[in-house]
Amino acid sequence: MKKLFAEFFGTFWLVFGGCGSAIFASQIAPASNGQMGILLVGVALAFGLTVLTMAYAVGHISGGHFNPAVSFGLVAGGRFSAKDLIPYIVAQCLGAIVAATALYFILIGSGKPDFSGPGAFATNFYGDAVYFGKGYSMGAAFLAEFLLTMFFLIIIMGATDKYANGKFAGIAIGLALTLIHLISIPITNTSVNPARSLSQAVFVGGNAISQLWLFWAAPILGGIVGGLIYKFLLQKNQEEELAH
Repeated sequence: MKKLFAEFFGTFWLVFGGCGSAIFASQIAPASNGQMGILLVGVALAFGLTVLTMAYAVGHISGGHFNPAVSFGLVAGGRFSAKDLIPYIVAQCLGAIVAATALYFILIGSGKPDFSGPGAFATNFYGDAVYFGKGYSMGAAFLAEFLLTMFFLIIIMGATDKYANGKFAGIAIGLALTLIHLISIPITNTSVNPARSLSQAVFVGGNAISQLWLFWAAPILGGIVGGLIYKFLLQKNQEEELAH
C-alpha cells in the first residue's frame, strides 16, 4: 500500500504542478502589460521539476513511475513485476484525476471556465493549430509521442542502472521530461503519460475524450519499445558483467 500511495501522490504532484503551471501561469496577463507569464519554457520546466522532486521524495518507496507508460516499459525491460502493473496504473490514474479535480475547483474560483478550444485545461490534442498557427496530423502526433516516450524509458533505465550513479538519476529523468516538453508542447501539448492525459480530458470531454486513445496507445507502445531496447541492446548481460 505504501508503494501505491507513493504513486498516487507522485502522479498527483506531476499533474497539479505541470498542468497547473500551464493553466494558471503560462500567460498571467496580456503581453501589452509586460507580463508574459512562464510560457512554453516555464511549463516544460515545471513538468520536469515535478518528476525530479517526487523522484527524490518517494522514488525510493515505489520506484517513482508516476506514469502508466513508464510502468509498462519497466515491465518490458525486466525492472518491474507484471503482477503489480494494474495496481500501479490505478493508483497513478486516481492521483492524476484527484489533482485535476483540485485544479478544476481552483479554476472555477475565477468564474466558469471555457473548455471549448483545443488544449483547454491543459488537455492533449492533435490536428488543431493551437501554437504558432500550426496543427500536426494524427500520424505526426503518434510518432512524436511514441519516440519521446521510447527515449524517456531508455533514459530512465539507463539512469537507474546499477552501473550508473544512482544519486543523480532523478536529475537526469527530470531534465529529460523537461526536454520532452520543450519538443512536443507545440505538437500535442505533450502527454507521454496516459494518466496525465486522462485526468484533464475527463473534465473537458468532447475531442479531448475522442482523441484520448492516441495518448494511451502511443506512450505505452513507446514505453514498451524503449524498455526492450535498453534490455536487449544496451544493458550489460551476465557474461559482460563477469568479464568486468
